[in-house]
Amino acid sequence: MSREPQVPPPEPAPDGPDAAHQVPDGVDDATVEAVGQLTAALEVVEQARGMLYGFHRMTGRGDNDLAAALDALAEAGHGDLADRMRADLMGRNVLAKRWTFQVVEDYDDHYWEPFRTWERTVREELMAGRRHVYEAQLKERNRTHGRAHHEARPKDDE
Repeated sequence: MSREPQVPPPEPAPDGPDAAHQVPDGVDDATVEAVGQLTAALEVVEQARGMLYGFHRMTGRGDNDLAAALDALAEAGHGDLADRMRADLMGRNVLAKRWTFQVVEDYDDHYWEPFRTWERTVREELMAGRRHVYEAQLKERNRTHGRAHHEARPKDDE
């Protein structure tokens, strides 16, 4: 009678952060916290950038809706009023001398990208390039070790 080989049960996921989220040797807690604060500040800037892109997209949509509304006004017999509004509003700068794409580009080039570069530089110089080390420490402090859905990290095959 042939017997299939016994397959051992899968190993549990290691209990603790992976190497990419551990504090590098020689780095003190104050540095870990300071870099964590810098990363958190960048995350706020990332959210602001998303809102700025939302502003850009919504303004463009408003312009398209305006064009449709002006066409409807003209079709309803109010062509002169529609023409006056079209001449004043269509193609108008939303900020002094700028459309929203120019605002987005200026933000990206002059604030967002330098902020990202500095945050990355600080992580490379102080944390061996590791990201979210502070958050990994928070997770370790706050999770219930050994409890389902509180694992430190996924298994390698997940």
